[in-house]
Amino acid sequence: MKTELTSKTKKAVLDTEGPFAVIGEKINPTGRKKLAAALQAGNLDYVRELASKQVEAGADLLDVNVGVPGVDDVALIQQVVTLLAEEFDVPLCLDSPNPAALAAALPLCPGRTLVNSVNGEEKSLNAVLPLVKDHGAAVIGLTMDDNGIPNDAEGRLAIAEKIISRAAKLGIPADDIVIDPLVLTVGADPRASSVTLQTIEMVHREFGVNVNIGASNVSFGLPERDVVNLAFLSMAIYAGATCAITDPMKYSLHMRATDLLRGRDANAMRYLKYYRAHAPKENG
Repeated sequence: MKTELTSKTKKAVLDTEGPFAVIGEKINPTGRKKLAAALQAGNLDYVRELASKQVEAGADLLDVNVGVPGVDDVALIQQVVTLLAEEFDVPLCLDSPNPAALAAALPLCPGRTLVNSVNGEEKSLNAVLPLVKDHGAAVIGLTMDDNGIPNDAEGRLAIAEKIISRAAKLGIPADDIVIDPLVLTVGADPRASSVTLQTIEMVHREFGVNVNIGASNVSFGLPERDVVNLAFLSMAIYAGATCAITDPMKYSLHMRATDLLRGRDANAMRYLKYYRAHAPKENG
């Protein structure tokens, strides 16, 4: 199953039978004091810098989140989206819990946009899915509802089914739904990763839709977080995940290596092309 997103001239395809896709995570002020301060000051130069680095590192899409305390997120997301649309030819993933911000930003996105996100709460379903339908967008569905995040794969699968079903009633096809099974930190719950991996397998088997993961949550509070994140990424991709909101600067080569090892890179061309473009330059 394919979910196609576009910018002015570029296309990004999330494909259950294709290579893994990377959604650049850096334009999100959560845990990033420098970006938060820049957004609060209305200085978009750092946003421009983060976008440039992620695109150069191979991001297929850019996640855009401007959720900072004390900021008018409706006005600010419009400014950021306008900047990105004008200066970078890459599809966008609008990341906001505020339907008003999504409604303001969606018309400014050239091409076809990914909305991050809807979940199983009635309030979210009723507010976000009509926006997705009206703007011809695709949407990430989080496996949580009014009762929180289920602690088992079966509960998360049920929420995924609810989201897909409610979207279908509005005329949004399954190939425009990307399910995120949610991963919590293994430092707090040793079953956190295994439940997410089971959910990925079940969603892939039952619905055949694209599956997104947020890779960094799994390692929160642990030393050598990159090691844990990379291990989880490989396992999630093998289980059926097709894209991740993650750091393209750190992980793009690893994800291309994973595609190579699972037979989705003929003659290692994607891996070699990326390595040659990004290999450290030797001195002398």
